[in-house]
Amino acid sequence: MINGKKIIVVMPAYNASQTLEKTYNEIPFEIVDDVVLVDDKSSDDTSNLATSIGIKHVIVHQKNLGYGGNQKSCYNKALALGADIVIMLHPDYQYTPKLIHSMAYLMANDVYPVVLGSRILGNGALKGGMPLYKYIANRFLTFSQNILVGQKLSEYHTGYRAFTKEVLEAIKYNDNSDDFVFDNQMLSQIIYKKFEIAEITCPTKYFDEASSINFKRSMKYGFGVLATSWKHFFTRIGLMKWKLLK
Repeated sequence: MINGKKIIVVMPAYNASQTLEKTYNEIPFEIVDDVVLVDDKSSDDTSNLATSIGIKHVIVHQKNLGYGGNQKSCYNKALALGADIVIMLHPDYQYTPKLIHSMAYLMANDVYPVVLGSRILGNGALKGGMPLYKYIANRFLTFSQNILVGQKLSEYHTGYRAFTKEVLEAIKYNDNSDDFVFDNQMLSQIIYKKFEIAEITCPTKYFDEASSINFKRSMKYGFGVLATSWKHFFTRIGLMKWKLLK
């Protein structure tokens, strides 16, 4: 805990057996109170490994629900366990758990209710091996999103995110997509509710065992991101009422 606030790390997992233990061992348990892992019907030994290394709360989906569906289970379980601060950490070791301290203290001291680990600040994405086409797409989408939703974030596509309980309880994240666009729908909801968002520089690593989506799914994700931002824009200026922003 920090300032009496319970901190729970959630790990949306899919075929993460090769990197899970290394990620878990770097979690700072001097401030983290609990860990929740949701296995989205992996074909490897992720769930059994999670239990064997000491994760008490392991949820196994009986069918693959997708990245967004996995996160819904993560956040629902964390709130049920009484979390005040929820930090999403991918178990593929693409993001370092060593930033959990910084993210948690910003929220526990009531500085920001949302903290994102940005791969773009400090050129961390390219240094970490992000493919050039993904970097260019990231910059184009982020530029478009900032204009449409009225924000100034360095990126909307990081998987390293932290939220206070109040934020999660204020938005209808369970109504969002079960696919990858969930992340952007969630940020759209947060921005629409006028929660302040902090970003910290986050190094990232691209390697064979790290999770990544292919070009076809990246294209689908990109179009979904733009659709989300346009719906936000039209709702913001009063031309429509998007149900996710109610």
